[in-house]
Amino acid sequence: MTENSTTTVEPGARSSATRGELVLSLRGVSKHFGAVSALTDIELDVHAGEVVALVGDNGAGKSTLVKILAGVHQPSAGTITFGGREVTLSDPGTALDLGIATVFQDLALCENLDVVANIFLGRELSPLRLDEVSMEVRAWTLLNELSARIPNVRDVVASLSGGQRQTVAIARSLLLDPKLIMLDEPTAALGVAQTAEVLNLIERVRDRGHAVIMISHNMEDVRAVADRIVVLRLGRNNGVFYPDSSNAELVAAITGATENAVSRRAGRRQAQQDV
Repeated sequence: MTENSTTTVEPGARSSATRGELVLSLRGVSKHFGAVSALTDIELDVHAGEVVALVGDNGAGKSTLVKILAGVHQPSAGTITFGGREVTLSDPGTALDLGIATVFQDLALCENLDVVANIFLGRELSPLRLDEVSMEVRAWTLLNELSARIPNVRDVVASLSGGQRQTVAIARSLLLDPKLIMLDEPTAALGVAQTAEVLNLIERVRDRGHAVIMISHNMEDVRAVADRIVVLRLGRNNGVFYPDSSNAELVAAITGATENAVSRRAGRRQAQQDV
């Protein structure tokens, strides 16, 4: 990506996206670490009000792609278009100012601080003399818009369940009203009830008109909320699927093997039905 072909983005210059509008477009994005090619010619489109699931085996390049979009890594080649303009995501601050928020798997929450402090961490109102009242009101407003199950915004994060912590992290990502939110394994290590709570939350984020990229290894969670499923294999695009695609199709795209335990099981079931 050449320097003179990109648009400089001023902080706060973004505007709200219209549902269905193309928010993010990647064309030919590659990333090399020395002689190792982590990503090769990746193409991806994400629209406002859409959840795109990014799936693939370990080492497929999912985390590298997310880090490029978060401004952590710079692509070795290719173009990134965001909000209709070609951009350079030179650092995480630039990505956030542009309107790209990321919730990593570790959530990056301070367990000894309460919900309000975590939501506004690093972006406190009147930091020299904290406006606690305004921050608490804003925190309640965000959580109520998401129908979040947080009993008290003054509870410390250490006292919250896994699903509630994920809710706090997502609410924090919404503080600056981003166009795109990336969620890295949002339901990992959660129980059934907590997983359902987080999936409902993702749907509400989509209903607010945000574009969402969700990384997950759980195909049932992916089917529950994704509008499209993009498969990466060995750092390359390997198909676009939809929630009604079969497990056999998804496993074949992820592993590169059309003959596997899932496909054989599906074949046996089909044979039994034909008898």
